Amino acid sequence: MRILILFLLFTPFLVSSQTVCSLESSLRLNQILKELSQKDHSEKSINALNLEIGKWFLGTPYVEKTLEIPGEEKLVIDFQGLDCTTYLETVVTLSRLVKYGNLNFEDYEKELEFLRYRDGSNTGYPSRLHYFSEWIYENQKKGILDDITAEIGGKPYANKPSFMSSNPQYYPQLSNAEYLSLIRETEKEIGVRDYYYIPKEEIQKLENKIKPGDLIAITAARNDLDMVHVGFAVEKNGRVHLMHASSGSMKVEISEKPLSEYLAGFRAQSGVMVCRFR
Repeated sequence: MRILILFLLFTPFLVSSQTVCSLESSLRLNQILKELSQKDHSEKSINALNLEIGKWFLGTPYVEKTLEIPGEEKLVIDFQGLDCTTYLETVVTLSRLVKYGNLNFEDYEKELEFLRYRDGSNTGYPSRLHYFSEWIYENQKKGILDDITAEIGGKPYANKPSFMSSNPQYYPQLSNAEYLSLIRETEKEIGVRDYYYIPKEEIQKLENKIKPGDLIAITAARNDLDMVHVGFAVEKNGRVHLMHASSGSMKVEISEKPLSEYLAGFRAQSGVMVCRFR
């Protein structure tokens, strides 16, 4: 892979030819990596790091579709605006670097690609983990997390998403017939797996089994989607709240209402899946 060397404020960093990262985002990332390198985090779990690092992004603007750039699929690194998924991926990538890797730009790039793509490698648009239930499945296979939904009281979730293949007009890349066919195959694979969820009416009685820093994936009420939102569990006044990039407030925030009450206000949200990081 061809490597381009860029110089920012006299500090070099490496960006692969398959990566898109603005000057502003690279500066913020480098500053965060520097700050993280100045503390000893060896005794902290990934969950604990998710909480600490996740709070650094509070107030960051919510911006959707930052990954949808024209042309060949690129690894997008964007610290200026985050949606719920890119916020989660950004935080988890940083947490894993602190715990297991080196705190430099190139390692961040590799770790984010490992997290975001099937088999850990960007081989084109269809290899991105577009459906979050597949994101969970694939990253459990990689040893990054465990889907604990069933063991804490979850019920079977009929998960047969088809939204992308049924609505290719919303995805410019799916004008490519091969890509559309591959997305259909992915949807079929998801549809035969076993998934579990906690219905939103049952979250409060089970929330004592959810730990701060756990991944919270909110399931869809409609049957052609799997998830409609993701974030991290945080404890606030003895209750579980959601730390997430919110399209309502248009920024990264911690929900004012506890998780169960938060979901109760949205007809499109049916419940949650819960994952714990290794």
